[in-house]
Amino acid sequence: MIKGLGGIGDMAKMMKAAKEMQEKMAQMQEDLSSVTVTGESGAGLVKASCTVKGELTALEIDPSIFVPSEKEVVEDLILAAIKEAQRAAEEKMQAEMGKMTEGLGLPAGMKMPF
Repeated sequence: MIKGLGGIGDMAKMMKAAKEMQEKMAQMQEDLSSVTVTGESGAGLVKASCTVKGELTALEIDPSIFVPSEKEVVEDLILAAIKEAQRAAEEKMQAEMGKMTEGLGLPAGMKMPF
């Protein structure tokens, strides 16, 4: 028996585990592409929805804020709602990634490359 070949089985296990993780991550990304989150501003006068990947999918604006003299306020509310939706999307993505990496022994809070 040749010394050092015992690691080949471990390498095969690691490769299999890496492939399974890659498949799970691809499935998770596909699943998350249909999940949406919503951000609000102005006590709900402006609502923005986006996918967990951050793609804006909807924008809802209460008609009561359409006053010409308040144009800058409306613009600020729209931006705030979009940023809130994107922040919520990032949190959701990180939470889902945390669930996936939890059992892999990776450091907590480790960001994945996507």
